[in-house]
Amino acid sequence: MGTRRGQLEPWMRTVMVGALVLSAATMSACGTGTTTDAATQTPAQVETPTPTPTPLTAAEQLLKDNADKPGACAVSFQLDGTTIDPQLQIQDRLYDRLPIPRADGRAFAGWYADAASAAAASADPATGASNPAVRVNGSDLVSCTDQQKTLYGAWTTAAAAAAVGARIPIMMYHQFTDKPGGEDGWLRGNYSYIEDYRATMQYIKDSAFYLPTWDELSAFIDGALYLPDHSVIITDDDADPTWLTMASPINEQLQLMVTSFDITGDGAAQQNRFVLSRSHTNNMHTAGANGKGQMVNLSPEEIAADMEASAAALQGIGVSVAASHEIMAYPFGHNDERSHEGLRMAGFDMARTIEQGYVTVGADKMTLPCIRINYGMGVPDVKKLIG
Repeated sequence: MGTRRGQLEPWMRTVMVGALVLSAATMSACGTGTTTDAATQTPAQVETPTPTPTPLTAAEQLLKDNADKPGACAVSFQLDGTTIDPQLQIQDRLYDRLPIPRADGRAFAGWYADAASAAAASADPATGASNPAVRVNGSDLVSCTDQQKTLYGAWTTAAAAAAVGARIPIMMYHQFTDKPGGEDGWLRGNYSYIEDYRATMQYIKDSAFYLPTWDELSAFIDGALYLPDHSVIITDDDADPTWLTMASPINEQLQLMVTSFDITGDGAAQQNRFVLSRSHTNNMHTAGANGKGQMVNLSPEEIAADMEASAAALQGIGVSVAASHEIMAYPFGHNDERSHEGLRMAGFDMARTIEQGYVTVGADKMTLPCIRINYGMGVPDVKKLIG
């Protein structure tokens, strides 16, 4: 059957309507950029900004960098006019080389456990300089809370420090005996009766002597650090077996810092935590061609090589590089300009002789005197020598 002009067959109308619906749906999808399936349409996601982490303090960063070290403690410092980075120390060990700030016209008056003590020391350094409970230095054990500690510094004037006129005794011991009557032989004077030593150490402890470290003594000589006249440094030569088994345990019991000058060529001795191990040379504790010590026989280059080997041996038992070059003791006390040159070549700062005397501001760092302790010298004798 035919159709009129302008009319469509029913099947053609169906096709065209379907096409229009499909076209409209397609245009809608392109225009919105979303799927046409209503069930899958979701609103745009709004991202939450990641919060910026709080920066670590310098002390916290130091601890993070040394997280693998048992007993790590970050020690921070507060001192007027000076910024000092935190320092890593080890809990329950002696402080190792605390900073010694320097400033023209000033003398550093030490580190203190609290701000009030530091302020008092700045006003009058004598108030805390000889009080071990207040002034903190390398003769004290590190004690931290939550792996952190803050120390407070004090200044005084260079003139005030010089006016004290401090004379620092360096006590020198050698061997020890448990015989009240002493040992026989030509070295009898070298052997201190161990009970005399015990009583002397107790006297130093009870009298609250200040125990300077070697870097403090160096700064004192330069006029950059205040030390009280009531100071003493205790040393022993040779690291003899009688020192290791009889005497040094007393220092550990009393928690009293002491220095052991060790002949390191036969191996540096492992010592307790209150002993500062320092050099008595590596292999120069023998007589040379002229019958005197090798330090006045060998060349400066040979001396430097021996001392570098000794410092390396000390580092092998845990002494820091800086501390291993602080001080040495001349074998037999023998020294001359070649000795001094060799020590400077090896990077050493000071050396101790066997000459009797006291260390004062301006002393020659290569010829420091000592107070020799001989057999039979008890507390009354020591009082006359060290105060």
